[in-house]
Amino acid sequence: MDLKCFDRSVPLDQLDRAAFKFKHGLLGHPALTLENLARVLPTLPPQNVMYSAKLLANGDDFETTFRQRPTEQSLEATIESIRHSDSYILVNRPDADPSIAPLFKELLHDVEALMRVRGAGTRAWDPRLFLFIASPNSITPFHLDRYSTFLLQFRGSKQITVFPQWDERVVSHTSREAYMAHADTRLAWSDERDALGTAFSFSPGEALHIPFAAGHHVRNGPEDVSISLSIIFNTPQTRHWVLAHRWNHWARTRLRGLGYRPAPVPHDAWRDVCKSVAWRAVAKAQQITGGR
Repeated sequence: MDLKCFDRSVPLDQLDRAAFKFKHGLLGHPALTLENLARVLPTLPPQNVMYSAKLLANGDDFETTFRQRPTEQSLEATIESIRHSDSYILVNRPDADPSIAPLFKELLHDVEALMRVRGAGTRAWDPRLFLFIASPNSITPFHLDRYSTFLLQFRGSKQITVFPQWDERVVSHTSREAYMAHADTRLAWSDERDALGTAFSFSPGEALHIPFAAGHHVRNGPEDVSISLSIIFNTPQTRHWVLAHRWNHWARTRLRGLGYRPAPVPHDAWRDVCKSVAWRAVAKAQQITGGR
C-alpha cells in the first residue's frame, strides 16, 4: 500500500469501528509552523477562521461558540497572544493557502488508499482539512463529528478522550439525531459519562483515528501551544448514516401522529440506506417549498 503521510502500521480493520493511534510522517513540515500560520490565517476568508478568546469547558456548546466571534479581541491579537491567553483557533480549509494545499492532496491520497484496502469505497465524500491552534491547557469540549477523522499532532501535546460510537449512556440516539441534523448541538455532560471514554496521550508525530460519530473531548498539555491538523471525510456507509440520522430526527416530529417510531441508526444496513434516500427526497422537497 502506497502511503505518503501515514505509517503503514495503521490497523485497517478498525477504520470507523474504534479509535486508534499511529505515527505520521509530516512532523517538521514548514507550512505548519506558528510563524507561517501567523502569516496565512489573516489572508484566509474570514468565515473560514473561527476563534474563541476564552477558556472553554466540557458542557459548552462547541459549535455555537465558534459562530459567535469574540468582539474584545481580533484574530491577529489572538495569534500574537495565544501562548498565554486561553485562546482557541479553528480553521476550516486552511489548504486555501498554497503553502498548505499539497498537504491536503497527500492526506487525501492516504485516506482513499486506506478506504480501498478496507473495502469502504474508493473515493471520500466531502473531504476537507481543519487546523487547530490552542493555548496550553485549553479544552475542546465534548462533541460529535458528522464524519470520520484522522487527527495529526505537530506541536505541543494533548489528551484526547474518545467514547464508543453508539453507547446510549454517552449520547442517546435522539440527541445524536438532533446533532446530526444541526438542530441541537449542546450535548449533556457528566463525570459519569467521562468514565466511559478511553484517553489517548498524544504528542508531535502521532496521529489518531476518531470513528464517525464517536464523541470526544480534548485537553491540551501545559507546556506549549498545540498545533494539530485533521482530515475529515465520509465513506459511502457513513454518508448514509448521516442522512439516516437526519431522516430519523425529521420523522420523529413530523410522523409521530402516524405512530411511526424510527429505529436508531445503525439498526439495519438496508434500512439505513432507505432512510438516507428518503431524507434526500424530503430535503429536496423542502428546498423547493422553502422549508415548509
